[in-house]
Amino acid sequence: MFDIAWSELFVILIVALVVVGPKDLPKLMRKVGQWTGRARGMADQFRRSFDDMARQAELDELRSQVTQMKTDAMQPITDLDYANLGIEFPKDPLGIQSTIEDVGAAPPKFDEPATPPQEEAAQSASASGIAPAAEDEATPAGPPSTSHATGTV
Repeated sequence: MFDIAWSELFVILIVALVVVGPKDLPKLMRKVGQWTGRARGMADQFRRSFDDMARQAELDELRSQVTQMKTDAMQPITDLDYANLGIEFPKDPLGIQSTIEDVGAAPPKFDEPATPPQEEAAQSASASGIAPAAEDEATPAGPPSTSHATGTV
């Protein structure tokens, strides 16, 4: 880190021994070790916070890209998008070259509504000359009589 050779370190220790003295040298080395530990801790904390900020910036960028993709996905695909993908559609896929002006603006004609089956039977009976059977209100409701041509019961 500081590029100190062993010989330079040996000279520094001898000067510290002479200046501080042999009695206080262990205390000095302990203080230097504590300061070095604190400096390393602060550098490590700085590095971690810097990494967290970089990671947060990357996450923010990814979030913006995801929201952009979502908004792009919600928009309908245009003819230009199909052309960019290499897909081309014919201008008149059904082969009908007409427009509403060519056809005219007349309202559509609907089929006549179908007649109910009862009316249909009545119409066919009247056409054949047979009157439809009408129930006689004077005839009592009850079991049919079992009279035969030869006798009565």
